[in-house]
Amino acid sequence: MIDGFMLTKEKIYIEAARLFQEKGYAAASMRDLADRLELRPSSLYSHIRSKENLLEKICFENAERYGALMQECLALELTAAAKVEYLLRQHIRIALKHPTSITVFNDEWRHLPPVSLKRFIGMRKVYEENFCTLLSQAMQEGHFRSFDPLLVLNTLLSSLLWLHRLDARATLPKEDAVIDLLLYGLRST
Repeated sequence: MIDGFMLTKEKIYIEAARLFQEKGYAAASMRDLADRLELRPSSLYSHIRSKENLLEKICFENAERYGALMQECLALELTAAAKVEYLLRQHIRIALKHPTSITVFNDEWRHLPPVSLKRFIGMRKVYEENFCTLLSQAMQEGHFRSFDPLLVLNTLLSSLLWLHRLDARATLPKEDAVIDLLLYGLRST
């Protein structure tokens, strides 16, 4: 039992994400996870096939979350610039709501087995292509200065990577301030 509740697969996934976040996927073991769950490793294997399976679940759950977010965004009746802002706000909210699994998603995906890695990279590529298309449209509409959309995308998303690393006691950033800084920069004019 964890926290007085019966063990469920969801609780195993949550604790695995915490473990991978703290130790890194490569350094974490199923024995470590079993110890956290107060189980024997053999009992853990009756619930979960492998450490790889845990990583796949965490990574693909988040990849699907972002894919659904993109589809939702593309269907909105907004300008391309407003869609970009919408996506950035959602990235902030997701990072703050799911910091543990987002850490694993952002940092540990490279450890996915080859077939899963190929699928994961394909999902990420589709997401990035859609985001770059929105950025290009916003630039063509005159909402943003003209830059290489991939450069802009990587700069924007890497600028948000710290959010999921916030200590639970930290003061949360104001979403509007982060968006303003990302979209309008430091210029005073």
